[in-house]
Amino acid sequence: MRTPLALLFLSLCAIAAIWWWLAIPITLTRAPIDPAAKLECVSYAPFRGDQSPLVKGTQIPPEQIAEDFAQLAKISKCVRTYSVQNGLDKAPELARKAGLKLILGIWLGSNRVDNVVEIATAVHLAKDYADVISAVVVGNEVLLRGEMTAADLAANIRSVKAQVKVPVTYADVWEYWLRNRDIYDAVDFVTIHILPYWEDLPVPARYAATHVDSIRKRVAVAFPGKEILIGETGWPSAGRMREGALPSRTNQARVVSEILTLAKQENFRVNLIEAYDQPWKRQLEGTVGGYWGLIDAKARAEKYPAGVPINNFPRWKQEMAAGMVLCVLIFVVAMWTARRRPWAPHFSAWLGVAGSATAAGALLGVAVEKLLTESLGIGGWTQWGLLLAAGVLAPLLAASVQMSGRPLPTFVEVLGPRAGRTTSRRMLLLGLTLGVTTVIATETALGLVFDPRYKDFPFAALTMAVVPFWMLMVFNRPHAGARPMAEAVFGGLLVIASAYIAFNEGIANWQSLWTCLVYVMLGITLWRARAAQSPG
Repeated sequence: MRTPLALLFLSLCAIAAIWWWLAIPITLTRAPIDPAAKLECVSYAPFRGDQSPLVKGTQIPPEQIAEDFAQLAKISKCVRTYSVQNGLDKAPELARKAGLKLILGIWLGSNRVDNVVEIATAVHLAKDYADVISAVVVGNEVLLRGEMTAADLAANIRSVKAQVKVPVTYADVWEYWLRNRDIYDAVDFVTIHILPYWEDLPVPARYAATHVDSIRKRVAVAFPGKEILIGETGWPSAGRMREGALPSRTNQARVVSEILTLAKQENFRVNLIEAYDQPWKRQLEGTVGGYWGLIDAKARAEKYPAGVPINNFPRWKQEMAAGMVLCVLIFVVAMWTARRRPWAPHFSAWLGVAGSATAAGALLGVAVEKLLTESLGIGGWTQWGLLLAAGVLAPLLAASVQMSGRPLPTFVEVLGPRAGRTTSRRMLLLGLTLGVTTVIATETALGLVFDPRYKDFPFAALTMAVVPFWMLMVFNRPHAGARPMAEAVFGGLLVIASAYIAFNEGIANWQSLWTCLVYVMLGITLWRARAAQSPG
């Protein structure tokens, strides 16, 4: 038993080392939310849980907004809203009570009737709450969405300016200001959105603050006569990578901290997006859309309290412990199987078990985190739940099969004619786990080929599931028989899709490269399957 115990010890040490590295906190010169200096302004949407502006008739109770404003008043001088619908017509009154200033947003779109109602309501509020409303934003990214011409937008801006006494502006991505210079003449100041993550050429987090400053200066040169307000900037704390731009807790904290430090040094105003995480945005923008907030959507707690170390895995000790338990269970299953065999297993078999156990133990916590943050709706929870279950079951079942010297079962052994099916429950479960993993891997790979912009990379749970299959293919591979058609088709699809995804996402996207590597491993494992594995 010295060999498995030694390998178990090495696996546990590797898991501990990986989690120690993952949990190293970052050091910032300024806290993202500094209790000694309030934020200039933050974007605010009042929606919680299943509440969504996409559901017609959604009305947020004033008590809910008042509760949020009371919390935001402790960290910010101002909030920016985007509409006066969904109960936000009460925002000026509630902001006054909380001691907040308000940048009031008017939502414009392609529906002219809705536009008229928005403008009339906002004008009325701007007159009644001139002491609270510091500016009115007539339209948000309506040119970007292509829902209004620049001429119509300018007319709406001038109409509002003629009726209110507070400054009036329009907000859009910086590029659309440069493309529509006529809007500059209509506004009192220029409000630009600079989101390094969403740029056509995504900017990595370490360069985000510099990018924001360079774009601000570029726009200031183009529009020298008016103030440039950065109306939206920030970074997501979860979601898929875009080239070298990685959403994460540490990157969000770093980007926000560096932008605020730069704003103080250069003396320009910044509105951060956004106050609270907004789950409803995930329907439009994928996982990343729901995690731009400085405050968690469920717990309504600051993500980065002052004085608390910031890392990407706040629960890393529990996640490391859970991974170590899974690693031990995998070795226990292998040892139990080995003791029931009349021969001693080869050292290669123990290497296969150790590789599977280390991968599963190291990635379990990451996979659970991704399950909790990336699952959306019944379909999403089912898909990612099944993949995580496969990631846990595969190394346990494969450890037993590895010790038995048997290869992976083919799909025909599991789903083929009754006479040819395996009678071993262990092999049946392993075959079903392989089937579930293959179907989910193929579906996600095709999604990343044909509709990749908002798709997440399932690298953690997929690796947990695929590594045990790969180990069985390497060490227990059959050397005779015909290549099954189903495995060949799935394997070919995964390899071809991987080549395209890696090229499309770029070499800076490690999430993509990792996922593609696992797709290729699964594809080769399936391609090397042989029908001789089936009885008869």
